Amino acid sequence: MQDRARATRRSLLEAAAHLFVEQGYARTSINEISDLSGRTSGAVYFHYSSKEKLALAVVREQFAAWPLLADRYAAPGIPPLEKLVALSFDIAKALRDDVMARAGARLWAERRTIDVAIPTPFAVWTAAVTRLLAEARAEGELADEVEPSGTATTLVCAFFGLYDLTEEMAEHEDLSDRLHRWWLLILKALQARPEPAALVARARAHYRPTPRNSA
Repeated sequence: MQDRARATRRSLLEAAAHLFVEQGYARTSINEISDLSGRTSGAVYFHYSSKEKLALAVVREQFAAWPLLADRYAAPGIPPLEKLVALSFDIAKALRDDVMARAGARLWAERRTIDVAIPTPFAVWTAAVTRLLAEARAEGELADEVEPSGTATTLVCAFFGLYDLTEEMAEHEDLSDRLHRWWLLILKALQARPEPAALVARARAHYRPTPRNSA
């Protein structure tokens, strides 16, 4: 029974995520989620008492994956700024290919239309970026004038702004392409001895994105 319940919840989350991405929170109905998932509307309400609770569950599902992604870049052996650039491309890949990540981002953008508090991902990412910048400072990678904590906040805000505007203004351009050009500009200010093109190339060689799934 527990396996069946987990399978039902997963199918409901995936159906809701797809619809939230395609048409937004307000335009998505419980009946549509029921139809896409192949479950009854009663099953939807049994597992999630409202559309708001279902949206919150989608966001929490996305959030559960973020710390695991950040933890991959805690291991030694790769220069911190290279880790930071590689991590950003992994996040961009998730926002391109992972329906839960895309739904979570859209629900965050539409949070004022949802009658439940949607948690923010920015604290997790700011902490991860701050740690990597502090490591870069300790290893002499970081320019003298760069302060890790404040710079981390700026980078996280700029990254998610880049994602939002790429979605809105550049439908035919992949986020990773814009991100590549963004890093070429940013690293000129971050690095103690700027070599942005070489660093981005190393990061992308180690963490090469998979091709876009046509589905």
